[in-house]
Amino acid sequence: MKIAIYPGTFDPITNGHLDIVDRAVKLFDRVVVTIARNLEKKPMFTEEERLDMIREAVKPYKNVEVDSFDGLLVHYARTKKASAIVRGLRAMSDFEFETQMALMNRKLDSEVETVFLMPNEKYTYLNSSIVREIAKLQGDVTEFVPAVVRLSLERKLRIKQ
Repeated sequence: MKIAIYPGTFDPITNGHLDIVDRAVKLFDRVVVTIARNLEKKPMFTEEERLDMIREAVKPYKNVEVDSFDGLLVHYARTKKASAIVRGLRAMSDFEFETQMALMNRKLDSEVETVFLMPNEKYTYLNSSIVREIAKLQGDVTEFVPAVVRLSLERKLRIKQ
């Protein structure tokens, strides 16, 4: 069984993230979408809120698991028996950072490959920070996130639409 890990902060999960999930499930038998706990980041949503939103958003996929982890990604991948880490590349600006991370992960565990997937071009500008900013300014995020995320943003920010 080919298992892939798709790590991220997912604060919140966007349609761009889901586009990567959609591509990954066609390549792997199982995809684990996992929140990487990062003490340096101050997410808008709690880990449990993000897990709930992701679970709801990936319900249509029978071969997707949702989880979270601490520590090194390659160690987590080993616990899941994963052979690959999936990363989305939106633009060249992502490439340098993601390449460094992939090479370091390869150095730490040569058995785990990093697979870069390009999202649909309509998502190349999209990221969670932009979604949060639009929502904070009471903009409509309907076309950028699943309905569960839009509702969660509205509740969190008490947006009246």
